[in-house]
Amino acid sequence: MSDGKGDVWVEAGFKELAASGVEGVRVEVLAKNLGVTKGGFYRRFADRAALLGAMLERWREGRTAAIAQQTSLEGQNARDRLKALIQLYSERMNPEGMAIELAIRQWARSDDSAAAAVASVDAARLKNVAELYRAMGLAPEEADAQAFLFYCFIFGQSLLFERSPRKRAQLVARSAEKLLD
Repeated sequence: MSDGKGDVWVEAGFKELAASGVEGVRVEVLAKNLGVTKGGFYRRFADRAALLGAMLERWREGRTAAIAQQTSLEGQNARDRLKALIQLYSERMNPEGMAIELAIRQWARSDDSAAAAVASVDAARLKNVAELYRAMGLAPEEADAQAFLFYCFIFGQSLLFERSPRKRAQLVARSAEKLLD
């Protein structure tokens, strides 16, 4: 998939997905956004379904690789790694990344391929974070539950609106301490 030609279409697909959901990811729209003809698309992809499949695969691979890297200890203890993850997801908001995540999750409500990609990413996220909690001494079932709460927090806090950045930072810090005890 990284031949370069399809990457442009996949990236354009992600931008449109973030802006208008899977319904907006149409060959005509992408070609117009890229300033090219539809012919270039059909030289790379058989059809729209092939593009959507490539997008799901890229997202799944990217998210799975990111969580593996983000949870690798590399000189840090498990608690510090979890704290760094909380900071990463609460301090460095990525609006486009979050829009893509939400759009794919919405897409997964009505598409089996998207649902499979989401399930795969969620399983990798929970597995890797549960391993960190086990490294902190929690029993497997408790580590799994704590990892679930961790991700409920990570995604939930990004959706909650708080006008005061200072108050938000305080709430995140206090919540993080509860997740790290």
